[in-house]
Amino acid sequence: MTNILVTGASGFVGGAFMRRFGQRPDLCLHGVARRYMPWPNYTQLDLSRDITLNFRPDVVIHAAAHVSPWGSAGQYHQQNVKATQNLIRFCQQQHYPKLVYLSSSSVFYRDEPQFNLTEDSAIGPEFINDYSASKYAAELCVQEYEGNSVILRPRAIFGPGDTVLFPRILAAAKKGRLPMFDSSGPAAIGDLIYIDTLCDYILSAALRTDISGAYNLTNAEPVEFQSLLRTVLQRLGMPAPKRRLNVNTAMRLAAVLEWLYRTLRIAKEPPLTKYGVSVLTHSKTFDVSRMLADLGPPSVSIAEGIEQFIRWQQQHG
Repeated sequence: MTNILVTGASGFVGGAFMRRFGQRPDLCLHGVARRYMPWPNYTQLDLSRDITLNFRPDVVIHAAAHVSPWGSAGQYHQQNVKATQNLIRFCQQQHYPKLVYLSSSSVFYRDEPQFNLTEDSAIGPEFINDYSASKYAAELCVQEYEGNSVILRPRAIFGPGDTVLFPRILAAAKKGRLPMFDSSGPAAIGDLIYIDTLCDYILSAALRTDISGAYNLTNAEPVEFQSLLRTVLQRLGMPAPKRRLNVNTAMRLAAVLEWLYRTLRIAKEPPLTKYGVSVLTHSKTFDVSRMLADLGPPSVSIAEGIEQFIRWQQQHG
């Protein structure tokens, strides 16, 4: 029996992992997160404070984070960096369980197309947003951990329960506010990873003693994202975007909106952000040779994942 502690268990990735492997007889999972959840194997816990927990893990999967692309530097530091530091101290007190940290592929991002990024591609010193900077700062903390550790950098996670990628897009489409972006170059392509594929990779990283270091994780199937988006909207019976917006114009508009929201201290996310425009208009692809060699091929294809996501979205609205 392997005891696994899952942080962020009420969130998209942590919750999916708990559901996917919670009934396995060889695993004892215990989840923690800030939200209350009525589960027997769960503790409501704020990782940015001192951690007291009556559970001794063999493995800790650290999926908790402030994942919104919009927030203050203080929020990201407290929930992504300080929480990771506190968790590492907890692990030190628990005789150094293996630590699997869910970072983000965005640590590599520049405001430009990027192709065939590897684990050794340059990171920093400047970052595309505060979220990315905080995820890399937490990576540096994990690298100092004296026990065995793995850093996983998934790219554009989607699937049932998604709270970040498609919800913003679908909400904008429902309100008729979603544009298609025009650029002078070729259409942007990018990698994604389906949630079940990611969970399977996380479990392999957690249980296998020969897995350590950093891994970029994708489905190894780059797609033209705006074309995929139109297909998803059509399948869901939602109107296709009618407005077209030049990328440079969109970036200038997003910059103005971000400045306005910060100046007026509006807490909610602006309807258009520079990061959001960049994600849809700049190609981001990854060379995942290390993932394929050490962890194997994706367990669920992009096509099958899209079908499952559409069915879930139709059922849950």
